[in-house]
Amino acid sequence: MQAANPAPDRSSNQWLQTYYFLRAGVSIIWIALAVVVGKHDPAIGAVLLVLYPAWDAFANYLDARKNGGLGSNPPQMLNFIVSAITAIAIGWALTISMPATIQVFGAWAIFAGVLQLATAVRRWKTSGGQWVMILSGAQSAAAGAIFFQRAGSGMPLDVTTVAPYAGVGAAYFLISAIWLTVKNARQRSKLLAG
Repeated sequence: MQAANPAPDRSSNQWLQTYYFLRAGVSIIWIALAVVVGKHDPAIGAVLLVLYPAWDAFANYLDARKNGGLGSNPPQMLNFIVSAITAIAIGWALTISMPATIQVFGAWAIFAGVLQLATAVRRWKTSGGQWVMILSGAQSAAAGAIFFQRAGSGMPLDVTTVAPYAGVGAAYFLISAIWLTVKNARQRSKLLAG
């Protein structure tokens, strides 16, 4: 928990705007690769499944680094560690079965969603667009439970099983980025007018 509630920092909001656009863009590219290539080539699909949490680990590291480092952001430090371990665990689960892989992905989605929610709550008073990140974290946790259900259903599974989850995440990041773009533009207008 933060000891005080500092005033919103424009440079922090500018970073988050850029970061959220980056997260949305990478997710959209990942989805396109999953649907166009990964669905038809299991080896590429497997690589994409490993890359998804690996990218999340790297993205959490980038964001934490811009906000005082991993040590100052415990939810992001934990998300970084868990996402890196998940990338390795998905690589291992792929050697067992696709249902096992989707279960690992589901466990990660639950845990990462709770940590994303915690990060958004911490930023609530200092940054804009956090209500969207809170919804995204809650949705991620719920999606994790759905992954477990699908893994046990006997339905065909591949990289595209994860694509809708990535799509919803991309939408949340894009909404947050647009929200912050508008907020930052309004703050600049007030400064210029004042």
